[in-house]
Amino acid sequence: MESGMISVDRWGNGSQAYFLTHLHADHTHGLSPSWRRGPLFCSRVSAILFPSKFPGFDLSLLRVVDVGNWYSLSLLSPSSASASATHLHFMPLDAHHCPGAVMYLFRGEFGCQLHTGDFRWEERSDRALIGREMLLNALKDVKLDFLYLDNTYCNPSYSFPSREVAARQVVNIIASYPKHDIVIAIDSLGKENLLVYISRVLKIKIWVWPERLQTMHLLGFRDIFTTKTSLTRVRAIPRYSFSIETLEALNIRRPTIGIMPSGLPWLVKKDGGNTNTFGSSRLVCNHDESSWHSDAATSSKPSCPNKDSNTFERYHQYIYTVPYSDHSCFAELQDFVKLLKPVNIKGIVTKAPCCINPMYYFGHLCGTKQASKVLHQKPGTIRIDRIEAARIKSSTGSGDSRVKRKKSVKKLEHATVHVGRVSILRRVRRGAKILDTDCID
Repeated sequence: MESGMISVDRWGNGSQAYFLTHLHADHTHGLSPSWRRGPLFCSRVSAILFPSKFPGFDLSLLRVVDVGNWYSLSLLSPSSASASATHLHFMPLDAHHCPGAVMYLFRGEFGCQLHTGDFRWEERSDRALIGREMLLNALKDVKLDFLYLDNTYCNPSYSFPSREVAARQVVNIIASYPKHDIVIAIDSLGKENLLVYISRVLKIKIWVWPERLQTMHLLGFRDIFTTKTSLTRVRAIPRYSFSIETLEALNIRRPTIGIMPSGLPWLVKKDGGNTNTFGSSRLVCNHDESSWHSDAATSSKPSCPNKDSNTFERYHQYIYTVPYSDHSCFAELQDFVKLLKPVNIKGIVTKAPCCINPMYYFGHLCGTKQASKVLHQKPGTIRIDRIEAARIKSSTGSGDSRVKRKKSVKKLEHATVHVGRVSILRRVRRGAKILDTDCID
C-alpha cells in the first residue's frame, strides 16, 4: 500500500509516514542503515529486532506502536493545494505471522482500509479469537472500503492444517528416528513457536546458528536454543542451505533426516540436469493420521484430502515436508473476506508467477460502497496513545550475550501526533517529520 500520505512496506520517496508490518526481507526491500525518509511505525518486537537487522539505523526514526491501540496523525492532504492537514487514525492488529508482525487498520477522510501484511487467520487458538474480537470491535458500524490481502495461497488447491496440528506431525517424524540427527529448515525470523513446541514435547535443546541465537535471545528465548552441536541431535538450519545435496553430505557422516516446514508444495525436480533442488510443482498429499506408523520409511497415499489429517510427505530418502505455514490457506482467506465483506480487495503479492487476484475468488463476497466515515469523537477529545521513539541499543556481543532491557516501562501518556504547517511545507517532498505533542483535552 502506498499513497501520497503513507506507505506500508514500501520505502521510496514521497510519503509522510512509513509503516512496517514485519521484518521479513521481502517487506523491507529498500530499507537500509542509511534510510532517512521519515518516521517509521512498527511494533514493539520489530523495534527490538531492528538494530540487529539494520546495524547503524537511526533509531530516533522509529515510532513504536502497540496492538489494539488507536493512534492519530495529522498529514498534509495530497488533494489540497494549500497546507491543510487531513487526520488519519490507525490501529495495529496481531497478524499471527512471525514475531512482531502486525496488520494495520486505517481510518480517515479516505475511508477505512486494512493492510494485512503477511498473516495467518486461524480460528481455534485463543490468540486468534482475541484478534478476531479486536478487529471486529475496531470495525464496529464502519464499512471496510479496501482490503490489502496476503494472497500468497489464494488458490483452492492450497489446503493445509493449523500450525498446532502440523507441529505434532513434525514431532512424530522426529520421534520416529530416535537414532538420527534431524535438520529443520527455517528462515532468519519465524517458526519460533514450532521449535519451542519440539523442545518442550521432546525435552531437548535445539541447535541454531549464532545470528539466529542472538535473535532468539532478543525474543526472550534463553534456555531452549544452543550453538553447541554436542548438546542436541535436532538442528534448525537456514532455509537457503537446505537441499538434497546437503542432506546427502550429512548422511555420509551420520544418519540424518531433513524436515521442511512450509505451506508450499515442495517437490524434487530436475533443473538443468541437477536433481538437488526443490520446486513447487504439485501439492503435498494428505495422509490419514491414524494410518501413520512409527516406521516413517513407509507412507501411503490418501484417497481424499482432509485439512486436519497427517499431511507430511516423504519426497526423498532423507527429506520430509510438513505444511506448517505462517500464511493463511485458501479456506482461511475465504473466511476472512466473508467476515469483513470489504468493498474492494487487492493482493499484496503481485510479482510471483503464480499469484492470483483475490477478486477472482472472493469478489462475490465483497460488500457495497458506502459514504466514508471517520472516528466520531469531537476534535480535541480523541484520546490516542503516545507514539514513542524507540530507544534500543544493538547488541554487539556474541549470541549468548544478554540484552539489557528496562525492568519497567513507564505507562504511555495519552497524546496525538501532528505536523506543523511550516514543517509540512518544508518536508512534503521527502516525508514529513512527525512529532510527539501533548493532547489537547
